[in-house]
Amino acid sequence: MLVLLTGLLAVGVAFGAGADLGQTTKQATNWVAIGMFTAFVALTLWITKWAAGKTKSAADFYTAGGGITGFQNGLAIAGDFMSAASFLGISGLVFANGFDGLIFSIGWLVGWPVLTFLMAERLRNLGKFTFADVAAYRFAQTPIRTFAATGSLVVVAFYMIAQMVGAGQLIKVLFGLEYQYAVIIVGVLMMLYVLFGGMTATTWVQIIKACMLLTGASFMAIAVLWQFDFNPEKLFAKAVEVHAKHDLIMAPGGLIKDPISAISVGLALMFGTAGLPHILMRFFTVPSAKEARKSVGWATTWIGYFYILTFIIGFGAIVLLTQDPGAYYVDGDIAKGLKGGGNMAAVHLANAIGGNAFLGFISAVAFATILAVVAGLTLSGATAVSHDLYATVFKKGQADSASELRVSKITTVCLGILAVFLGIAFEKENVAYMVMLAFAIACSANFPVLFMSVLWKNCTTRGAVAGGSVGLFLSVALTIVSPSVWEAVLHHDKGTALFPYSSPALFSMSAAFFTIWLVSVLDRSKQAEKERAAFPAQQVRSETGIGAVTSASH
Repeated sequence: MLVLLTGLLAVGVAFGAGADLGQTTKQATNWVAIGMFTAFVALTLWITKWAAGKTKSAADFYTAGGGITGFQNGLAIAGDFMSAASFLGISGLVFANGFDGLIFSIGWLVGWPVLTFLMAERLRNLGKFTFADVAAYRFAQTPIRTFAATGSLVVVAFYMIAQMVGAGQLIKVLFGLEYQYAVIIVGVLMMLYVLFGGMTATTWVQIIKACMLLTGASFMAIAVLWQFDFNPEKLFAKAVEVHAKHDLIMAPGGLIKDPISAISVGLALMFGTAGLPHILMRFFTVPSAKEARKSVGWATTWIGYFYILTFIIGFGAIVLLTQDPGAYYVDGDIAKGLKGGGNMAAVHLANAIGGNAFLGFISAVAFATILAVVAGLTLSGATAVSHDLYATVFKKGQADSASELRVSKITTVCLGILAVFLGIAFEKENVAYMVMLAFAIACSANFPVLFMSVLWKNCTTRGAVAGGSVGLFLSVALTIVSPSVWEAVLHHDKGTALFPYSSPALFSMSAAFFTIWLVSVLDRSKQAEKERAAFPAQQVRSETGIGAVTSASH
């Protein structure tokens, strides 16, 4: 753990040197945006008060008592997944690179069938609160839960830091507030939602945010297409005409140039989704495996629709923002880039389409997006500590619901304070790399353990822990020695990076699977024999739901 934390600190320091959102500068206070965001906060705080009355046990706090419907959970998953990186990042990538920006949206979207057909039903039938419940179903509890909690907390940490820094930078640009105040506001609100409302409040915050985001993005896409008679070909032709890269924006290869990196990035995006603890946790909020499958179906529908919209928004920004360079580009010079950086393409487009009022709405949506994602991340991190470590590892399953809930709330406060501190400390952190690293760790550490423990009868505790640890270490280490960090951030000479590719997922995930297989095959211990013998019973429960935890009655 000490070696791991040292490596993570090194990555954090390395990323602290780069700025992903551009040279953001404080803008004039946008009172429309602040008013809309205040209305959103007031509504969600009222929901938190209502949810607090329904949150009486650990099951209520972690999973809303399993009483969320498939449709509601699908919207909440979409709200949890459609982060600021999706809304602002993908539209910004399309704005800068055209067609190539789709690799991220397609990669993330393709991950959902993996969850639908391989994981959703099994997760609901085998688990209770966390994905560690599923991975540890037939394994020795202490080692597998310790690893699962560690992997979850590492992913949560990187994802949360990126969201907090994104919040601060965005609000500095959009609302005219100081960076530190924005980070503190996000931290305080996130703690209020989770502390008092638990999963019920977090779910409804995510549902409201998803509706706001889908409504705003739909309006933007329709407004763009309306100017081109709803003919995408006219939009693309105009974008090719005005973009500096011209025809190149309609061809692949500009963003990720070598096939190994493209495959590696794609694997991280696809399988990382199936290893994100705050996404996996949502499958325990529904009453049955059928509702879990329905959740993924609805989530895939909303997320797929949303990514189509970001593509239109990106191309719309290419066309419409170049028509008024003085308003949207630094010093009115297109060559100097957008004010606030490339990630501001969607925000500037909102202003170009609907003026200050719509800009205020989209600004509020962007902040609400970050708020909802951070709340989900915090809850998954708190659950990993209280349920996996405290209740199962330290108390050996003897902890009562009240003490487990108390530990979870203490952890929530600690995570909130830590998130605010790190958000302020890493103000100039490279958000894109941190999100990519979170996905690379999730697909290299969490996903192989979850996949093999559920679907391979010969998997053992030793194999799962060894393979997951190898994936966790390699994903961090290879990122440090890749050109993206070693050369671009740590300023070593070009060509000196020890790992030549932009993403480690292809190598770290393969190493994790191979290690799980090798160590499990070589494991001849009595414990391993018991674990192999327990697989048929696990398989029956995972596919039929016999013996699965039922929803609570309120």
